[in-house]
Amino acid sequence: MKEEKKTAEKERKETQDLPEKETNFAEESDVNERLKEAEERAAALAEENEKLKAADQTAEYKDKWMRSVAEFDNYKKRNANLYKEAYNDGKKDILVKVFTVGDTLERALAMDLDEKTKEGVAMILRSFEEMLKSQNVTEINPVGEKFDPNLCEAVMQAQAEEGEEADTVKAVFQKGYKLGDKIIRYAKVSVIK
Repeated sequence: MKEEKKTAEKERKETQDLPEKETNFAEESDVNERLKEAEERAAALAEENEKLKAADQTAEYKDKWMRSVAEFDNYKKRNANLYKEAYNDGKKDILVKVFTVGDTLERALAMDLDEKTKEGVAMILRSFEEMLKSQNVTEINPVGEKFDPNLCEAVMQAQAEEGEEADTVKAVFQKGYKLGDKIIRYAKVSVIK
């Protein structure tokens, strides 16, 4: 009898446990569904995160590219200016050496020469002056003007005569020249004191 009681009790427990087991299965399937949903959501978030990272990286690459383009443009402009300055410096150096030829031709015209020689020297001097004009070189000849230390170099002072003002250029000993707006040789002058 004891055994029958134990078996009956066991059966009763098993039948009572059945709804709990069914409930556990329902909870397990609910948990599994939630887990599956969480995994899908995590995968979607990971994918969205990758897209955001890619977008950030794209923006970063675009920024770097734009900076590189701007830097290269600045480099080209800088080099263009350097080439222009180097060209003008070279041109200036040559012109300074050529000015002595013009000075010599002017001195030759001032000498007592026969007519044909004087005419030939004058033609050469005109050709020299045309060459300077073609190179955008202008002459600085400030006779009678107020002395300007930005254009002239005073090498001598002269006494003022009647009707002459002080600080005026009386004579030019050596012409000055400008290349565009830049002085490449200062005029050497005498100034009235």
